[in-house]
Amino acid sequence: MKRILSRDFLALILSVAVVGLGLGATLPLTALALTQAGYGTDVVGLMTAMQAGGGLAVVPFASRIAGQFGARETIVATVIMVAGATVLMQFTVNLWVWAALRALCGAALMLLFTIGEAWVTQLADDSTRGRVVAIYATNFTLFQMAGPVLVSFIGGWQASRFALTGAIFLFALPVLMLIRGAPPLHGPDEQAPHEASSGWRHVLPQMPAIVIGTGFFALFDTLALSLMPLFAMSHGVSAEVAVLFASVLLLGDTTMQFPIGWLADRFGRMRVHIVAAVVVVALLPLLPWAASRPWVCWPLLYVLGAAAGSIYTLSLVACGERFRGAALVSATSLVGASWSVASFGGPVIAGALMRQSGPNALIAVLLASAAAFLLAAGWEARRQRAGSAA
Repeated sequence: MKRILSRDFLALILSVAVVGLGLGATLPLTALALTQAGYGTDVVGLMTAMQAGGGLAVVPFASRIAGQFGARETIVATVIMVAGATVLMQFTVNLWVWAALRALCGAALMLLFTIGEAWVTQLADDSTRGRVVAIYATNFTLFQMAGPVLVSFIGGWQASRFALTGAIFLFALPVLMLIRGAPPLHGPDEQAPHEASSGWRHVLPQMPAIVIGTGFFALFDTLALSLMPLFAMSHGVSAEVAVLFASVLLLGDTTMQFPIGWLADRFGRMRVHIVAAVVVVALLPLLPWAASRPWVCWPLLYVLGAAAGSIYTLSLVACGERFRGAALVSATSLVGASWSVASFGGPVIAGALMRQSGPNALIAVLLASAAAFLLAAGWEARRQRAGSAA
């Protein structure tokens, strides 16, 4: 049985890695194509919003769809949908059609990641869940980071670039066929996967810190890639060095998730979760001072990226601790919804505040969201201790 679970886990993370590569290429390729066609950032933003909107629209139905069709079958269908929608972008330049295709991709990807994350957390037991989820998250991030590199090679192939990118997703299908098992979509005490007790309305009140933690990291990730270089340049850093700020943050995120997952398994997920938030809240205010001091800036960025990334990873671990079956699918769909909302609305708010109040408003936005998670996590910890004492 252990061998089957190991094989299923390997196949699952490899298939999600392929999807990460395709997704990491599709987003910048879409922006590149629109820019080359003469459209501005408003249209690029609209396409991003359509993808986020498609994901949000499917959240209420994720648990029911997974229960109706099965985990592996649903993932296979979503891979085919994303591949087909991406390939179709090769054959039209109609913005309305592109918007519909991006919304379809968003809905399919939301289902894929919702089920994939629920599956991974159920393949692990409580003693190894932190490390297992860390491997999953690190693997996906590495391949997603390779997407823009791929675009640098095929971006000029206007006659085939979307078709090639769409075909990448299909390489996940043979790997998915290696999976023999499937996670139970409802527990032994659940009669049907669509019971009210497993719906998102019932699950949401049980996971405030998880939702806020996911939103924080989505905001952190998006702002690191989009506005952090502008923040660095405003503090006298050259453009060539400023773009490396995001790279160092992502390096810390990628390389430290497994060690932090090990710490969570050894010392307790909630304890490490809160410590990570404390580190983020302590380090963020130092960034304006450290930005022009390389000897302290690079280590600070690395540790900050590691701590911020672990808030998201350990939020997924918390889902596996707290929920099972259809409720877990609902929980991971809410995690995806929180990511979509924060990554879409966060840059708009942060950008506006930076224009009005100066570049350090970026730090204020991130600090406020990290503090909100710390408060929610502390409240959950106190409630858990009170429940144990009773």
